[in-house]
Amino acid sequence: MNVRFILQAGALSLSLLASSVMAAVTPQEAAQLGSTLTPLGAQKEGNANGSIPAWTGGLKPGAAALDNGFLGDPFAGEKPQVIITAANAEQYKDKLTPGQLAMFKRYPDSYKIPVYKTQRTAASPQNIYDIAKKSAVTTELTADGNGLLNFSQTRYYPFPIPKNGVEVYWNHTNRYRGGNMERQAAQAAPQTNGSYSIVEYDDKLAFPQLMEGVEGGEGDNVLYYYKQEITAPSRMAGSVILIHETIDQVKEPRLAWVYNAGQRRVRRAPQVAYDGPGNGSDGMRTADNTDMMNGAPDRYDWKLIGKKELYIPYNNYRLQSPKVKYDDIIKPGHINQDLTRYELHRVWHVEATLKPGQRHVYAKRDLYFDEDTWQLAEVDHYDGRGQLWRVAEGYALNDYERGAPNFAMLGIYDLIAGRYNVLAMTNQSKHATTYGMTAKMTDFTPSALRNAGIR
Repeated sequence: MNVRFILQAGALSLSLLASSVMAAVTPQEAAQLGSTLTPLGAQKEGNANGSIPAWTGGLKPGAAALDNGFLGDPFAGEKPQVIITAANAEQYKDKLTPGQLAMFKRYPDSYKIPVYKTQRTAASPQNIYDIAKKSAVTTELTADGNGLLNFSQTRYYPFPIPKNGVEVYWNHTNRYRGGNMERQAAQAAPQTNGSYSIVEYDDKLAFPQLMEGVEGGEGDNVLYYYKQEITAPSRMAGSVILIHETIDQVKEPRLAWVYNAGQRRVRRAPQVAYDGPGNGSDGMRTADNTDMMNGAPDRYDWKLIGKKELYIPYNNYRLQSPKVKYDDIIKPGHINQDLTRYELHRVWHVEATLKPGQRHVYAKRDLYFDEDTWQLAEVDHYDGRGQLWRVAEGYALNDYERGAPNFAMLGIYDLIAGRYNVLAMTNQSKHATTYGMTAKMTDFTPSALRNAGIR
């Protein structure tokens, strides 16, 4: 009888645990969105000493004049309030991540953090706010946390009032990105002396709810369709990657294909996931380092540590300017920090620890998500020995014309190798990122890859 009681009690505990993991918030909780909380779930009020102001709606279209389609800088005249260096970093350590502090130690003569007045610029269209409120009361996690239920009708911000760490991560992967888009971009992996070669590529990103030819429930478990074609250097030009990014990747793994221009063959590419090598990165990042972190959460245990105030890259309009060239940005060890802008913001701190029996080169990740946008701002990566290995910084800006968070670029810094990968640069692109492209399902099929190759 005691054994039966213990088994029944254990089953009840597991049932309660599963229901607590899966549960959406109540309508009463969701009513906070747009009232005491911002429409996307951040604290609307500022902090106690006023160094973080209240959110009052963010930037609106026309906040600055466009530069040939590129976003202008609404804060071009501002000067840093303080510049943190290795000499004074200890004074500000409670507002810095372990990774940032490690960067000061690794590059004491060059790494700096220019801190500007905090501007809460995040803003999205009203229909996105309405979707987030609906998601809050309808979307649930699958029992294992690796997928989303009741999400196909909303598609954005599944958990604006998160209850655990993996829900915070799902908000990042399902944040609003401005719709279908295409762009020309570049990346580099400089040597320790700063010498580098540029890898140029064209990106296309499309969402099933914004595409033609997606029938029935075909796109219900697809977050987006992505195609990347390398255009330079010539030895790499013509290679294409196609990804169907599934939501529940345990149920249906990410579908990826590559077209090799030299072989003129299309092949499945399971390595374009997890800790497979990042395309064109010279081994300086993993496949899931793109977008700071992407893909399935299943290999990690997720712990929500809580909120804290940190100096994070924010409103980096200057860093994206077409007047700034790649030579201005790329320096030995790290990008030119004089071009960056950091502000004090509240972030969600989430710890992702590799599950027993799972494999990944990163045994632990500390992730810091901007509360206003859910976009990742900082990630510290630890190796299997528990040593801090790589530091990622996302140089954020708000695309005020479309109401979407974005990055001017991303940097992943290898503290051991003394090298880094900087990606998603658009400064020297022939044109700015364009949105609203017409996308068809037939454009994102393996059979379309050969036509996308240029040689």
